[in-house]
Amino acid sequence: MELPVFDIPEYLAVLETPIGRVELTGDGSAVTSLSIEDEGSLPHDDLPRRTDRVLDDAALQLSEYFSGYRRSFDVALKPGGTTYQKAIWDGLGLVPYGSVVTYAELGYSAVGSRGGRAVGRAIAANPIPLLIPSHRVVSSRGRLTGYSGSNGLAVKRWLLDLEEAADV
Repeated sequence: MELPVFDIPEYLAVLETPIGRVELTGDGSAVTSLSIEDEGSLPHDDLPRRTDRVLDDAALQLSEYFSGYRRSFDVALKPGGTTYQKAIWDGLGLVPYGSVVTYAELGYSAVGSRGGRAVGRAIAANPIPLLIPSHRVVSSRGRLTGYSGSNGLAVKRWLLDLEEAADV
């Protein structure tokens, strides 16, 4: 019988932000996940914090972003996912600060397909929101759609307001 693999990150940091606590995990060379507090908890609340240079830099850049001083991030990311998901996430990284894109536009530019549902599933699977800016995606009618956690739409609205995004 094989024992289950436990989801214990090598490095773990938690940052207080205006949208709640944010948890960063890393492998020593890159950020591997980012979670936004949901109903008062984070995925690894029960684990001790152990940061490294990469997570410290990511936390600093996020603090600068929330303070309005940073418009882009320059930190190594290593999201785990399929080739299709990674193509969509790469496309998200090209959406500028203060801009929005529709699911169809993102799909067409990232993978040559307007498949909104597949694009939506890839965005929902984004393990590093904020740093990979999935909050910048809206419906074809410009409406806000899902985002991370139970307060997702409020968080998405807050982030777009911070960026003074037009057309939403």
